[in-house]
Amino acid sequence: MPIKHPQLQLVRLTDAVPTWAGTIGPECLLEICQQVRDGGGRLVALWGSDERAQGNGRDRSPLPNPLPQAGEGASESLRESQNNGYALHVALINETGLVCLHVPLPEAHPHYPDISRLFPAAARMQRATYDLLGLHPLEATDHRKWLRHGAWKGGSFPLRKDFDATANGAREAEDYAFVQVTGQGVHEIAVGPVHAGIIEPGHFRFSVIGERVLRLEEHLGYTHKGIEKHFEHSSLQQGAKLVGRVSGDSTVAYAWAYAMAAESIAGTTPPDRALWLRALLLERERIANHLGDLGYLGSDVALSFGFAQFWILKEQVLRNNAALFGHRYLMDSIMPGGVAVRLDGAGKNLIEQECRMLEREASILRGIYEEHAGVQDRYIGAGRIAPKLAAQLGLCGMAGRASAQAWDARVQFACAPYDKLDVRMATYRNGDVAARVIVRFDELFESLRLIRQILVNLVHEEETAPAMAQLPPNGFGIGLVEGWRGEVMVAIHTDAKGNLARVHPHDPSWQNWPVLEHAIIDNIVPDFPLINKSFNLSYSGHDL
Repeated sequence: MPIKHPQLQLVRLTDAVPTWAGTIGPECLLEICQQVRDGGGRLVALWGSDERAQGNGRDRSPLPNPLPQAGEGASESLRESQNNGYALHVALINETGLVCLHVPLPEAHPHYPDISRLFPAAARMQRATYDLLGLHPLEATDHRKWLRHGAWKGGSFPLRKDFDATANGAREAEDYAFVQVTGQGVHEIAVGPVHAGIIEPGHFRFSVIGERVLRLEEHLGYTHKGIEKHFEHSSLQQGAKLVGRVSGDSTVAYAWAYAMAAESIAGTTPPDRALWLRALLLERERIANHLGDLGYLGSDVALSFGFAQFWILKEQVLRNNAALFGHRYLMDSIMPGGVAVRLDGAGKNLIEQECRMLEREASILRGIYEEHAGVQDRYIGAGRIAPKLAAQLGLCGMAGRASAQAWDARVQFACAPYDKLDVRMATYRNGDVAARVIVRFDELFESLRLIRQILVNLVHEEETAPAMAQLPPNGFGIGLVEGWRGEVMVAIHTDAKGNLARVHPHDPSWQNWPVLEHAIIDNIVPDFPLINKSFNLSYSGHDL
């Protein structure tokens, strides 16, 4: 059992990734989080749900079955809140697996203890949960709006079932209070949310002396699209399309996590060939993104040759994706129960040729990057996150592994078919731009190696996946997939009729955006684009 507490009874949810869930009272939350942190565990995600019955044909159970009731020591008010209020959901991970804690909250003044003192990454998640549902973290120090941007009226919460969108159409002016740094010679530089390039919007407020950065404060949420609200009115199949568009560069990771959560609720396992194809698609997504980022990381240090060469390679991968699977970025390739694509012998041969070409060309380019004195001068020491700080802040994914955080779901919690593949985790200790470039190269070559193994195992006869039109009622499932950026998690709650009642997609950028604020400290302003790109975090996946 991953966590032990007298008030917590855990139920195993799925074998795809070792996952448990249980219900606790708010008074136990800090103690359990402390236990996980002290044992080297991390926070994966935090979200809320409206558990009140609305009488609209999509009523929901108090909490997803088959979760046990709270322990015998729980108060009657806790039991009543399971039927009449809200719920906070906290996903934690340790060396054993993933645990989701369901915390019932009362309808009147729903509140819970602040956990950002244990997991700093929780601060923004808690602020977003208040913006969307009105769940209040007690003793939290930062209550500024995070996602709202005046898009709906103060005191109204879009993810509540009684939210009236027609009455919240007028925008309200909102002045975000940035933290000010004072002192002789201190200046502020405001960058964004509209940027010089065709990129997603985000605001960065620099406090500087000369060119040296004293502090960076981010303000995100400009691409908030109401995705979680859209899920409430989507079928299972519509949800599969929508989740693949949370963050377009990670469409495979999101689609697989969504399918994994749905399959957990339904108690089904996809055919073997579908699982091998999912792994193939995921590694192709990883390769395409690493190729693009390595090109940008050349461009940001004035090595336009590197940018051009890597993007030629990425373009070839995208064209092959379109030819083989019908979409350059592999959207709509994965569905609950299986996959929506096929691969024949000719396609396998094309991918094998592509792998040989990419390995040859990327090896040459890696040598150029490593031997170029100007490139290495800009990379080494820039944007460094020491391993101790990375662990404290919860840095995850590719950026985390560059700071000695040895977490990779393909290794620790290998779902099929990764349990049949010996994934070699790429890690480094220096935590600077150079380290993040090294990890990208290592992961690129490892994905090429894995793809060759996957193709060897794609020998099963074509299997027809059972169509999943509906999920069981009052269900709860979680999917966790190691995307190219880090752990992508999707949680699905179903109502009493098996409809999607609540879907929460979580991007690893939630953990890593706050770390970027630390990475730039004591660097110069002109190095920010380079440091930022070395993380390459998602705005859309964060803003939802």
